[in-house]
Amino acid sequence: MALMRRQSLVKFDAPLCETIVDTPKPKGAEVLVRIERCGLCHSDLHIQDGYADLGGGKKLDTTRGMTLPFTLGHEIAGVVDEVGPDVAAGLVGAKKAVFPWIGCGQCRDCANGDENLCVKQRFLGVSIDGGFATHVLVPDAKYLLDYDPLPVNQAATLMCSGVTAYGALKRLVDRPRQRNLLLIGLGGVGMMGLSFAQAMFKQPITVADLSPAARDTALNNGAANAYDPSEPDVIKRILKETEGGFDEIVDFAGNEKSMAFAVAVAARGGKIVVSGLMGGQFTLPMVQWVYKRMTIEGFMVGTLNEAQELMALARAGKIKPTPMREEPMGDVQKWIDELRAGKVVGRIVLKN
Repeated sequence: MALMRRQSLVKFDAPLCETIVDTPKPKGAEVLVRIERCGLCHSDLHIQDGYADLGGGKKLDTTRGMTLPFTLGHEIAGVVDEVGPDVAAGLVGAKKAVFPWIGCGQCRDCANGDENLCVKQRFLGVSIDGGFATHVLVPDAKYLLDYDPLPVNQAATLMCSGVTAYGALKRLVDRPRQRNLLLIGLGGVGMMGLSFAQAMFKQPITVADLSPAARDTALNNGAANAYDPSEPDVIKRILKETEGGFDEIVDFAGNEKSMAFAVAVAARGGKIVVSGLMGGQFTLPMVQWVYKRMTIEGFMVGTLNEAQELMALARAGKIKPTPMREEPMGDVQKWIDELRAGKVVGRIVLKN
């Protein structure tokens, strides 16, 4: 039997290392995909750590139910190598992107198409083995998306950073108040958001990030304005320059400081969608919330239907590619360390 190489988590809060196992054989509706590319996501760092930061010194244990060694990685694109007996043999050899947010298929959320909300989920690279490997076993062929004529790198990143940014922005489409839009946090998801927002909205897109390099990259890729949230008196300046703040905000960072900034620069009647997972604890005075008539919505990854919508837009050439860098799969730990240190602009995509 052929062997499969994986960059595995063998101990929480420790570097990944290579493990070699027999390549799994698909059963039933399962599909074995030979991985060509897999993007590196900030949530991979939380899984490696074994916890998420709840703020106030509290941590959410993310290790429950996980068996080590475990393979991270959920932004996957590749070629179908083998299919189970319930899948058409003609699928072998097809180039596909893999939707990773797979539910149990039985619960109310799954029946509604909201598999990303399933409490018994089978998310690839989160609860079952994912894409930092030569192959991945996908539970059903329905989670495979055609991506031609897109580059394989772009196709892979659409499956997490892409569908997350797209889904978050969809929560702001068709609101009655749409003078302006602010995107906070210009990591891989935030840069995707900037690209998509230009296709989805008519108003100018403003960005905010602590990194000068990220702000410059955003300005070179279509942002109308860029702010440094740490700059003295920046909030007063924003409120003056925007005549009262932003009607729509997406926080792609999702930490205490980014949310405090978002609330401070939100206009009366504005809406904030929080999509980042950097963690911490957020508090808001009730009077301020009510006085501003502010809406705050949490959002984490999109549905299979939204992934299909996004892929159709990208294949039709309606979305600009975002900054990304291709690196060898074997160097994944190096780039995890770089991402953790805040030294990555755009998305790192690992190549087999």
